[in-house]
Amino acid sequence: MSADVKRNQVMQPARPTTQSPAVLWFCSTIAWGATLLLLAGCSASHYQRSADKDTYSIVQHVEARLFGKTNAFTIDTPYSGRKPTDILPPELIEDRLQTNRRVLSLDAALDLAFSRSRAYQMQKETLYLTALSLTGARHAFSPQFFASSDARVSPTDGGAVVHNQVGMDQLLKSGGSLSLTLANDIINDLLHYYNGDPQRSIISTISVNLAQPLLAGAGMNHPAVEALTQAERNVIYAVRTHAFFQNQFSLEIVNDYFTLLAQKDTIRNRYANYLSRGLSTRRLEAREDREQLAAIDQARQSELSARNTYVNEVARYFTALDLFKIKLGLPLGERIFLDDTALAEVKQVGLLPVPLDPVLGYRLAVRWHLPTLNNIDAFEDTKRKVRLAADALKPGLTFFADASLRSDQPVDYTHFDLKQVRTGIGFNLDLPFERRQERNNYRAALVRFEEQVRDLTLSLDELRDDIEEGLRTVAQRRQNYQIQTNALALANRRVESSTLLQQAGRAEVRDVIEAQDAQISAQNAVTDALVSYQRVRLQLMLDIGALKTVADKFWLKDHLTDFMPGPVPVAATAAAAAEQPVIPPDQLFEK
Repeated sequence: MSADVKRNQVMQPARPTTQSPAVLWFCSTIAWGATLLLLAGCSASHYQRSADKDTYSIVQHVEARLFGKTNAFTIDTPYSGRKPTDILPPELIEDRLQTNRRVLSLDAALDLAFSRSRAYQMQKETLYLTALSLTGARHAFSPQFFASSDARVSPTDGGAVVHNQVGMDQLLKSGGSLSLTLANDIINDLLHYYNGDPQRSIISTISVNLAQPLLAGAGMNHPAVEALTQAERNVIYAVRTHAFFQNQFSLEIVNDYFTLLAQKDTIRNRYANYLSRGLSTRRLEAREDREQLAAIDQARQSELSARNTYVNEVARYFTALDLFKIKLGLPLGERIFLDDTALAEVKQVGLLPVPLDPVLGYRLAVRWHLPTLNNIDAFEDTKRKVRLAADALKPGLTFFADASLRSDQPVDYTHFDLKQVRTGIGFNLDLPFERRQERNNYRAALVRFEEQVRDLTLSLDELRDDIEEGLRTVAQRRQNYQIQTNALALANRRVESSTLLQQAGRAEVRDVIEAQDAQISAQNAVTDALVSYQRVRLQLMLDIGALKTVADKFWLKDHLTDFMPGPVPVAATAAAAAEQPVIPPDQLFEK
């Protein structure tokens, strides 16, 4: 045997033939801790489902509380069930190149908008994130359990320490906090272990601590309680905003659809006008020997102008149609054909009256207009902030109590000596000698309150202005429609008579062209006036909170009749339906 081997044998300490229980416990603690950590870790999809369950429940509860009903709410999209790493840019690029053909009714357009619109999806996600924040604020007031194990070895002093700790923290709605901790320290002396004399000490501790503010920060004035209150109110605001957006967005889709139908009607009128002018030109050219050359050129110029206008109208329509596809979330490669039935139904229903007094409309709006309700509640929020800032100026007085039980012998949690419990109670007083920052916060809260007063009164003035302007515009559009309908009847007779007179040689070509210009203008104006009346009437219903877009074909409904607190005045309805007289300026502006 070599000298090196002998020397190594001499230098190595004698080892026990079996491992020490302390070492086994030390290793098993690490192994069990790692195992529990792995088992406790849930998958990301589990946490996603948990967040969705809590968040959707909050949204549905608030909807039922505010509106007496709730709808299925989800933010899932076709991409939600896939891993983000699997969704690559080439897929999205090719997706936007899809082609399809579909005849799109107004109902189908609304369905597409709510299932594929980017703007609507973003609004839903905003509501979701607001409700998700509330789950965090609520969780702060639920028991917060914790557990940890810390194992350390110090080669310098030959010690091994394992610190285990489990416990619970709890925030209270009173503004206080409660904590319970169970700790266990196991200390192994490795030097004695290697010398054949293993030593181990175990110290276990149970402690309970309570802290409760009595003056500043007590109860509803505690920052954490206020954060929960504001988070709950934010969800209410978000649910109202989402509901209002649904109605507003539905109205946008309906208005865009009818605008496109009006453009289609204009295109048809422009094309008929182009054909009519071409026919006039052909008739003049057939009588060239009897017609002046200047008159024929004038007719040809009128035909070319009509053709140019038609081409421009077609281009404008398809540009607007592409923008409509983008709003719906459709690829631009899809060819959609709008159904003209909706416009025919509006023409058949006619101009629904709006017999509403401006003051009554305002009073209805401040009760049912969802953005206004949010503005009123935001005003109440600033009043609460003033109260909180004033509370922070008070002295700080906190009651505390604690109890602990510590073992001095190697015992476990089941062998404590209850006679060794240590308890303590007391008060912590923070006198308000220095409150400069709190003073500034209070003064700033008062300034923000008055700012909110101005904002609220401004929003109320704007709301009333919207209602009064809406009522004036409804009356104006009604008269526009009646005027344009009469003008169209006159224009049609004028075209017929001027054409017959021109064929008989008793009228100039210029007379026919002017009659045709008046006719095409009146034709387009009638459709525009009808669609415009429909738009302002529905917008007024939205402004007073009467518009219910969940109703079937809501654009044809008289939302005001069932919304009014009393019966609709018959006289007002008849006056609204009749043609309004022309009021002289002196009568309008008289003092």
